[in-house]
Amino acid sequence: MTAPEHFIPGKDASLEASIARLQGLLAERGFRLEEHAWLNPVADCWSVHLRDADCPLLYTNGKGGSQLAARASALGEFVERASCNHFWSHYHLGETIAQHEFAHTPHERWFPLGEDESWPSGLLDAALQDFYNPDASVPASHLVEHNSGNAARGICALPHVRQRDGETLWMPVNLIGNLYVSNGLAAGNSAEEARTQALSEILERHVKFRVLREDLCLPEVPAEVLERHPRIAAGVAALRDAGFGIRVQDASLGGEFPVMAVTLLNPADHGCYASFGAHPRFEVALERALTELLQGRALDALTGFPPPAFDADEVADPSNIETHFVDSSGVVGWRLLAGTPDFDFADWDFAGSTADEFRHLCDTIHAAGHDILIADFDHLGAYACRIVVPGMSEIYPVEDLEWENNSVGNLLRPALQRLPELDEAECEALRDALESLDLADERPVAALIGLAPDVDSPWRTLRVGELKALLALAVGDTDAAAEGCAWVSQFGHLDAARARVYRALEAVLRLPPGDRYGPALDALYGREALATAEALASGKLRFFGLDVLGPNFEASATHQRLLAAYRKVWPTLR
Repeated sequence: MTAPEHFIPGKDASLEASIARLQGLLAERGFRLEEHAWLNPVADCWSVHLRDADCPLLYTNGKGGSQLAARASALGEFVERASCNHFWSHYHLGETIAQHEFAHTPHERWFPLGEDESWPSGLLDAALQDFYNPDASVPASHLVEHNSGNAARGICALPHVRQRDGETLWMPVNLIGNLYVSNGLAAGNSAEEARTQALSEILERHVKFRVLREDLCLPEVPAEVLERHPRIAAGVAALRDAGFGIRVQDASLGGEFPVMAVTLLNPADHGCYASFGAHPRFEVALERALTELLQGRALDALTGFPPPAFDADEVADPSNIETHFVDSSGVVGWRLLAGTPDFDFADWDFAGSTADEFRHLCDTIHAAGHDILIADFDHLGAYACRIVVPGMSEIYPVEDLEWENNSVGNLLRPALQRLPELDEAECEALRDALESLDLADERPVAALIGLAPDVDSPWRTLRVGELKALLALAVGDTDAAAEGCAWVSQFGHLDAARARVYRALEAVLRLPPGDRYGPALDALYGREALATAEALASGKLRFFGLDVLGPNFEASATHQRLLAAYRKVWPTLR
């Protein structure tokens, strides 16, 4: 007798078939996946953490109304992020891959940099160049992505098809990494299913950010409407029985967008947490809002969220919006909890085939005045896509291309790859570069250059402020080195042993020589820490354990595992 298969709304294959197919495709590429942290805090709300056993930096989180749905969700997210290279978007691919026939996909196109720093013709189109660079203040060199950092090759761009007219536009990888990160990624049993998922997530975040920025109040879903969906109503009731205040709200903004919201109020610590979900089907959007609320959290972990804010500017601040994108733990405003909504409740539902639902979402976004650009990926054997909706799907403001562009790491990486080998003149040049770039002292250096550091490596904790102190030592600027040591001690990011050396080093640098402070220093910091500090001060020890990384970051085993995983996706990159 054939075992029964389980189907859920909005999917073009059973959960069992989807899971078997995705597991098989990933196993064929050599991925060994592990499931961790299964949670089922209330009935019909499941979540799971899925990671690659060989490279745990590759991980996803799945959620759903059943264990099968959560597993399928996690696998789909893994395929989408592997297919679209998102797993590696924050990391340097190394000089070997940067010189390969292709660095990102075989369909990429490189646009050479001109002498005048204007954006090349053929990149995007005139309207989009104006959208991303309205004041012509972003030089073309800023569009060199940090994954390869190959400025000699130019700007790497990927083809995206505009749905309004079918025209192919070339989207710089740098724009994707800086502004869109994972927004608009999806994988599915069919192109329509995946595209519906991607557009739904774009609308979910668009509406959520608009609610936060505009300090909006949403209407509550009437009890009789909620009761039409017994499984979801039971989950809401279970949360209320556990002592939480739960508000189920229509976030469609008057029926315009297929979005729902669930807001949790915790009387124990007065925290407030708002979760949104989107899909053309009312029931699916509502279930997603609820499962998103509980993803990766047991009931006793629904604490620690900030209380509602009185200041609307605090809620609308870009850093708060970023926090909401990362884990939804940002501040929400009291206005969201008011009893007088800005919109009437809309009893909406746009259910149909996945093709119908995709068309509906396209029509909704086009009606709002935005274009839809889609890049397709199927090299892993399953369909995946990245969708960009300029003016709607940005996670970070367009201004970041000028002021917070991750391409800044390209300017520093060549020197930092061989840091301990730099001579005095090269150290001075690196100091000057750090100053001219005006980087915050607390900025992690590994993230700046796209390094995945080993857990026990000093590169893992190195910040710009500490790097400045070590460079000052290398060029003999003891005053700046002492100030850097003071910053390190104040910032407090190091383990006790390494921090002790910097405190000892500051004392060695500031105290007058020959006054016999040795016994006191020894008593305060210990002989081992003091000996290391004295070696650093004298120049006998340089850069305090920071090894030469190498052109492909060979010194980091963690980074090598990351690159090995990339080659599983792109086997020709040898």
